[in-house]
Amino acid sequence: MKLPKHPLAQTIIQLCKAKNIKHIVISPGSRNAPLTLGFTNHNYFKCYSIVDERSAAFFALGIAQQLREPVALVCTSGSALLNYYPAIAEAFYSDIPLVVLSADRPKQLIGIGDGQTVNQENVFANHILYSANLKENAQPENEIEIYSALNTSISQKGPVHINIPFEEPLYEVVDEFSIVSKSIDNIEVGQDKLENIDDYISIWDNAKRKMVLVGVNQPNEIEQQYLDILANDDSVIVFTETTSNLHHDKFFPSIDKIIAPLKDEEYEALQPEVLLTFGGMIVSKKIKAFLREYKPKHHWHIDEKKANDTFFCLSKHFKASVNEVFKILLKNDNHATSDYQYYWQSVKQIRARKHQTYLQKIPFSDLKVFDIVLKSIPNNNMLQLSNSSTIRYAQLFDLNKTLTVFCNRGTSGIDGSTSTAIGAALVIDEQTTFITGDLSFFYDSNALWNNYIPNNFRIIVINNGGGGIFRILPGDKNTDNFDVYFETKHDLTAKQISEMYQFEYVSASNENELTLVLQSFYSEENQPKLLEIFTPRTINDEILLNYFKSII
Repeated sequence: MKLPKHPLAQTIIQLCKAKNIKHIVISPGSRNAPLTLGFTNHNYFKCYSIVDERSAAFFALGIAQQLREPVALVCTSGSALLNYYPAIAEAFYSDIPLVVLSADRPKQLIGIGDGQTVNQENVFANHILYSANLKENAQPENEIEIYSALNTSISQKGPVHINIPFEEPLYEVVDEFSIVSKSIDNIEVGQDKLENIDDYISIWDNAKRKMVLVGVNQPNEIEQQYLDILANDDSVIVFTETTSNLHHDKFFPSIDKIIAPLKDEEYEALQPEVLLTFGGMIVSKKIKAFLREYKPKHHWHIDEKKANDTFFCLSKHFKASVNEVFKILLKNDNHATSDYQYYWQSVKQIRARKHQTYLQKIPFSDLKVFDIVLKSIPNNNMLQLSNSSTIRYAQLFDLNKTLTVFCNRGTSGIDGSTSTAIGAALVIDEQTTFITGDLSFFYDSNALWNNYIPNNFRIIVINNGGGGIFRILPGDKNTDNFDVYFETKHDLTAKQISEMYQFEYVSASNENELTLVLQSFYSEENQPKLLEIFTPRTINDEILLNYFKSII
């Protein structure tokens, strides 16, 4: 086994192995050669070569999203590192562990006009959990810094940055480690002991209107017994988002479908006494606007790490797991008698009927396409969604309960959705279906410059010729250059990109064509597939806005 001669590279490699960081995403370069040689020549590590650093970082994020363990990124010095930033920010806000290993010039070569240098130390300062700036010839201090960074990523579930200066020569190798690094286990996970919460239990048991709102949530995290308790409490309604991965017949998915048509007196009837939240970011703007206007008396959030005051009324952060809190909070059966859930179940049924009626009469459009496509996805798929219109349309439908659903909601950007989906697909056995809009797809087209895309990976691009969400948002659509600077109208198609990257390409422009191609789209093939669906550019906003009027 050929190992890098650089002591810093040897230290990094040994400590990553000691902390079970197995997946290494490498972008090409020279300054990072000691790390690249070390990881790729060591049989413990699974290494991937992704040329575009921005795509590489989101690809790594997708792997970490599924494995729920740190994935390492390796890049050369200079602007390469800066291309990681969008994915680092997403990981920071989505609690996804990434370890950035950036090669750097020695300190004496920084700031003197030497090529391929930027100020790399602390470059992610506002969106990183730990920054370790290593020094040459400082072995004990470097080990402590490296381990502190790795342990932080593991325990706090987020991105860390280790900046590593390498002197030339960079390609020298040895047959065995000249530096032996020892494991330093100092992981601490801070949690509440959940003592003295009797007052909260009393408030919960006596409240007649309790709302549980669930954001981004990993599948199979919450014990079924607690979901059943919530569902069978007539003083509780549980709002679940598409990304919550929680299902029960008595829960309320499709939040916007419930609350968008409400009048003031109905908002007052919905206003909870207690709001209990858990999970990550909330997609629905309507539920956020509602709870900011009709604030609950109590807002409690459950999370082992942090609590966002999204509705400006947060009163308690239970710093523990959801199951630990529910074990204590839901232990009593003597909850208050209430018609809260019963009333809103009747509203839910009305909305469902009118939802189906409206979909049957509308022409081929984005909304119609989502109805058809979401019903077509086979059981037990992983569904990855891009941001902007895609995730918001998906929120209007009750999805197949066997699907697991993911979306980059930490920063809600369109920039790396395809790369994330490919990384996620790589490390699971199930088929992955990725639904995206045209701008998001073209923006991240380098994601397909990737040698690791599984044959069972499916992309569905809904191409409405521009940024359709800008037609839906408030504002004058008739202003000069609206289609250039907001909607960004275009005539691009994914056909040539699909051919270049050896995807099987199919397309549809009407309901009959779409129904036909979907019959075989998910079948096994020897290459991944891409379906491009062309929808009318100018009617989607009107159809969606009329949808909310029709379901009252």
